[in-house]
Amino acid sequence: MIADLHTHSTASDGQYTPAELVWLAKDRGIEVLALTDHDTLDGVEAAVEAGETLGLRVLRGVELGAAEYENFHLLGYGVRPGAPELEALCEKFKTGRDQRNGRILDYLREKNRELTLEEVKEIAGGDIIGRPHFAQAMVRRGYVQNNREAFDRFLDTPEYHQKVKRFKASAETCLSAIKSAGGKASFAHPYQVGLDEEALEALVRALKDLGLDAIECRYPRHTPDQTAFYLRLVEKYGLRITGGSDFHGERVKPDVELAAWDLDLDWLL
Repeated sequence: MIADLHTHSTASDGQYTPAELVWLAKDRGIEVLALTDHDTLDGVEAAVEAGETLGLRVLRGVELGAAEYENFHLLGYGVRPGAPELEALCEKFKTGRDQRNGRILDYLREKNRELTLEEVKEIAGGDIIGRPHFAQAMVRRGYVQNNREAFDRFLDTPEYHQKVKRFKASAETCLSAIKSAGGKASFAHPYQVGLDEEALEALVRALKDLGLDAIECRYPRHTPDQTAFYLRLVEKYGLRITGGSDFHGERVKPDVELAAWDLDLDWLL
């Protein structure tokens, strides 16, 4: 089926509301869409409802940040609303993000880039504030030309990661929460973890033992060699293939459009 299994809405750090995102996906020719906002399920019911109206299958999803590595994310698909373990974990993530906001402001102040929480909240338009919202505020102030510059110079540097911490759960905890909600789990954009092939394979092997179902093999920024390697891991460890765009909207990630991957989703649907 034609699918995009990795997207974000205003429920976390995306540009479009869940319903608007579904309309965009329908226009793109997508048949199955997963809304995978960071650490929250707040937007999924609105997305499912919009999908029912338009005749587009929407999966309740979530993207959780695991603690073992920077940019180590696990995607959950088909999770039940109200599942207590997953809901409790998402609440911990939200509290951690709220606490991090002040640390980001302090860090930027050290760099002579003054922002207020109020202006970042206005951009976010919701309860969850993410780094893209800080980046957009920096663009608005004229501190940087675009979001990419904000991340490259300030919000995704080794110094930033050393000084600005937030709560993350272990991969085992994230996988347990997804499974407890009846969901399937996929390893998101594996290249972002920054491991060589041997170490990455060892990580996949460990995740498989913890209940991992799939690897996000199809992703716009994967090189052909990376994709081929992930496909070999899928075959070797009996996993499934997922694919997604990581779409946030053109204001947040100007170079990322909704994907339309042709995927075998019998195992997921």
